[in-house]
Amino acid sequence: MSYSTPSYLEQLKSTGDFLTLTRNNEFSLEPCAFTLENGTDVTVHDTGIIEFQPAQQTNKDIVLSSAVHGNETAPIEICDQLIKSIVTEQLTLQQRVLFIYGNPKSINIGKRFVDENLNRLFNGHHTVEGIASNPERVRAKLLEDVVTDFFARGNQDSERFHYDLHTAIRGSKNEKFAVYPFLHGKPWKKSQLQFLLSCGVNTVLMMKSAATTFSYYSSFVHGADSFTVELGQVKPFGENDMSRFEKTRQTLIALISQKYVEYKEFNAEDFELFSVYRTINRTCEDFSFPFADDVENFTGFAKGELMATDGQTRYEAEVDGEAIIFPNADVALGQRALLTVIPMQVDSNFI
Repeated sequence: MSYSTPSYLEQLKSTGDFLTLTRNNEFSLEPCAFTLENGTDVTVHDTGIIEFQPAQQTNKDIVLSSAVHGNETAPIEICDQLIKSIVTEQLTLQQRVLFIYGNPKSINIGKRFVDENLNRLFNGHHTVEGIASNPERVRAKLLEDVVTDFFARGNQDSERFHYDLHTAIRGSKNEKFAVYPFLHGKPWKKSQLQFLLSCGVNTVLMMKSAATTFSYYSSFVHGADSFTVELGQVKPFGENDMSRFEKTRQTLIALISQKYVEYKEFNAEDFELFSVYRTINRTCEDFSFPFADDVENFTGFAKGELMATDGQTRYEAEVDGEAIIFPNADVALGQRALLTVIPMQVDSNFI
């Protein structure tokens, strides 16, 4: 496919600053393609979407996404550093990589989303009869299409990966944790837990049902090893202590710049694993939690303790140690306001 030469091309080549280019063109960006001196092909598909194809044969197709929620800035800054390093040829790739800034307008307004939570619109939920479209629904469809095209053009025997990088609204007893999408009976992979541990993430939440998230989409539709990775707590640009993300950054660099990566030998004792116990949706305007906004993710409750109130319905802990994840009383009616989880162990469902 041939592209015209857009006015931004020379500046992008010299600085690698794709983030600023994205923020200055939050709705669309003229596509372009060029080749670095080291032979890497670069394709700008649209605003916030840039692909790198090394000259040599690769064995991994990797999607790294951030800014699905625009106020989660640390992952955006990590990806910004990586993209700059690749374009300015400080980093030479060994694998195909697609970088995605999910929701450029929400980055610019410093909010989780503009009209609707983008991470509730994947796996086809962006186009629902009777529900009006909006820019986030259009964006979800575009991102699905771009990921589909990216994986379709990879080598037939290449491994597929998608790491959707986030930070959480509230703090966590386990600062960094990952969400393993529901695999519909397929086994969980110890190798992926080893990768996450190398990133500084030793806590993993195993989902038990289908979802509308970006990571579930890539896992379910494209068979990718895919995770939502929570790297800490939301902070504005300039307030992130980037040293806290150095393990993640170095592991991602190794993933994309090496043919094969050796991780620490698997040891079940290294991990804290949880499985979803139940999902609590907000169905009434009168929805509230009995705990403060600064109560952390993975806080456990004693059996019988109140966890949420939805109109006249009281949700109490059903087992000792039932813990909270992603509590958000302000979600739209019908959406998930809270997940509860219980500890689990590595078992025969892991390979």
